[in-house]
Amino acid sequence: MSDGLENVVAAHTVLSEVDGAAGRLVIRGFELEVLAGRLGVAAAAELMFSGFFDGLPRGPALAEALGKARAAVFTEIGGLDAGLLALSPIEAVRALMARLEDGDDLATALRWLVAPAVFTPAVIRARAGRKPVAPDPHLPHAADILRMLHGRPAGAAEAAALDAYLVTVCDHGLNASTFAARVVASTRAGLGSAVLAGLSALKGPLHGGAPGPVIAMLDEIGEAARARPWLEEALARGDRLMGFGHRIYRVRDPRADALKRAITRLDAASGRLAFAEAVEQAALAILRERKPARSLQTNVEFYTALLLEALDFPPDSFTCVFAMGRVIGWLAHAQEQIAGGRLIRPQSVYVGPTPQRAA
Repeated sequence: MSDGLENVVAAHTVLSEVDGAAGRLVIRGFELEVLAGRLGVAAAAELMFSGFFDGLPRGPALAEALGKARAAVFTEIGGLDAGLLALSPIEAVRALMARLEDGDDLATALRWLVAPAVFTPAVIRARAGRKPVAPDPHLPHAADILRMLHGRPAGAAEAAALDAYLVTVCDHGLNASTFAARVVASTRAGLGSAVLAGLSALKGPLHGGAPGPVIAMLDEIGEAARARPWLEEALARGDRLMGFGHRIYRVRDPRADALKRAITRLDAASGRLAFAEAVEQAALAILRERKPARSLQTNVEFYTALLLEALDFPPDSFTCVFAMGRVIGWLAHAQEQIAGGRLIRPQSVYVGPTPQRAA
C-alpha cells in the first residue's frame, strides 16, 4: 500500500495524462501547448464533453448555450447576503453553487460549469461594496467574466490571457479534487454534488488554495536584490517556497510556461513579470544548492498568481478562478465515472489494537 495512493491506478480515462518525468500534459490527445492560447473555454468544454453528453452543441452553439446558462445562474445572486459576504470568497461561491438544482443531464452540466464564473465576480464586487454585474450572454465566456468583474468591456489581450489560464487548468489527471468528484459521481449523487466535492477539495492549501500566497511572498520580497536573502531565510525557518515543487512533476511544470506566455501579452504585468523572473531564478538556484537530491521546479501556482493579479482578481479569490477552469474537468470526469458504472470503494488496512478475546 502507498500512502496518499501514490502510484495506485484508480481509473482509466480518455481525458488527460500527466507525465511527470517528461513534463508533459496531454488533454484528450492534444499536448497542452497546442491548446493553451488557442482554444477558448467553450471549445475546451466541447473537447472535454464530447462523447459524454447527448445533444452537446458544437462550436458557436455551445458558446451561446454557455451564455444562456450564465444568465440563468445569475438569478441566484439574490442569495448573496451579509452572512455569505462574511465568508471567504471560495466559501461564499460554494454556498451560492449549493443552491443550484442537481441532476445528471447536459443542462445541469452547463449550469454548474458557468456557476463559478458568474458567482466569483459577484462575490468580489459585493465584498468591495459594489453592485454585481449581470452577464452578457452574447459575449465569449472569458470576456464576460472580466466584464462582470470590472464593470467594463475586457480588452482582447485580457480575455485571451484568461482563456489561456482556464484552458490550461481545465484538467490535470487524477488530482485530489478530480478524484473527489469521481468518488461522489460514482454514487450517482448528481453532477452538482460531484462539483461541490471537487470544489471543497480544491479549497485546501495543498491543492487549489496555493497560488494566493505567491503574491504575499513577492510582496514581502519587494525587490529583486532582496530575493536571495529572503528566500534563504524562509528555507532556514522551514517554510515552503510557494510556487515551486510538485507532487507529480520531476521537471518544470508545462503549465507554468503556458501561463508565462499568456502573461507576456499583458502590458500591465511587464514590470511585475521581470521582478518575478528574478525571484524565480534565485529560488531555483537556492533549491538546487539546498536540496540537490530533489528536483524542485517552478509549478503552475507561480505564474497563475502573476496572471490573475494582472487581471485584477484579488489574491483571496484565486482558488475561485481556478475552479472556473477545473470545473470543466470535474464534470467530464464525473460523466466518465458514471458511464463506467462502478462505485469507487477502496480497501483500508487496519492498524489499530488487536481485539481482546474473553478468557
